[in-house]
Amino acid sequence: MKIVFLDAKTVGNDIDLSIFNQFGDFVSYETTPPDKTIERVKDADIIITNKVVIDKNVINNAKKLKLICEAATGYNNIDINYAKEKGVQVRNVAGYSTESVVQHTFAMLFYLLEHLKYYDEYVKSGKYAKSDIFTHIGKPFWKINGKTWGIIGLGTIGRRVAQVAESFGAKVIYYSTSGVERKENYKKVSLEELLKTSDIVSIHAPLNEKTRGLIKYNQLKLMKKTAILLNLGRGGIVNENDLARALDENLIAGAGLDVLEKEPINEDNPLLKIKNSEKLFITPHIAWTSIEARKKLIQEIAENISTFLKGIDKNRIV
Repeated sequence: MKIVFLDAKTVGNDIDLSIFNQFGDFVSYETTPPDKTIERVKDADIIITNKVVIDKNVINNAKKLKLICEAATGYNNIDINYAKEKGVQVRNVAGYSTESVVQHTFAMLFYLLEHLKYYDEYVKSGKYAKSDIFTHIGKPFWKINGKTWGIIGLGTIGRRVAQVAESFGAKVIYYSTSGVERKENYKKVSLEELLKTSDIVSIHAPLNEKTRGLIKYNQLKLMKKTAILLNLGRGGIVNENDLARALDENLIAGAGLDVLEKEPINEDNPLLKIKNSEKLFITPHIAWTSIEARKKLIQEIAENISTFLKGIDKNRIV
């Protein structure tokens, strides 16, 4: 067996990949540009990819290919229909980063809500040392207890966020992006009601035809001026031009984004040019990347390969 990992840099250089050596000849590339993909997989039995596109052309040129392992939950970078047609199995990994994403959701909230950058700089600048009182209330913040937390996309991550939000004393409501009726412990509301009534709105939905461009200027106008928007789903769900405008017009108190429509971010992205930059907190798609989550991801990929070789269908997509 030859196993090729096309973009190992995406799981971090601190993660041991030697677990894959047990399956045969393992080759790892930090990154793979599109013009190198076919050459690197032409004799591969198994491909591991996080974001490298495996399309019809790649599959056709990988004559020995039997299995594609997605090093993530989402597999929109793989032509799964064509893989099925060619008898190539596809397996992903789900649930490995739930707690990591939930933790980052609250980290982003606290950074914005409590103006942590401002207060840290206030002390380190020497201003606090010159203060005539023991405290400083330059930027007031409110507590989560008693507020309404609206969740867009009540899946595995959304439900866990809801549980933690409740532990802070928040009232949780949600909007279903799929429209599927399920019995939940929280009140289901329309998107309009959620945006109008929530103090915190967090997005934990996948990007699809129902969620692309879901939050535009007109939706942002519905939100409270004191509200905070958090997007830990997919970048295309929030219109970035409209969000930049809304922040500059003070329509909402702040926004935290871990995902963007184009990753890495374009240099001309309007979010990098807003006047009220202190109202925006952007991280480079790191919510999933706790050390534990990345270790679990690699272990699960190895298990997917092992079960495939044993003829077991665990985590099989096609």
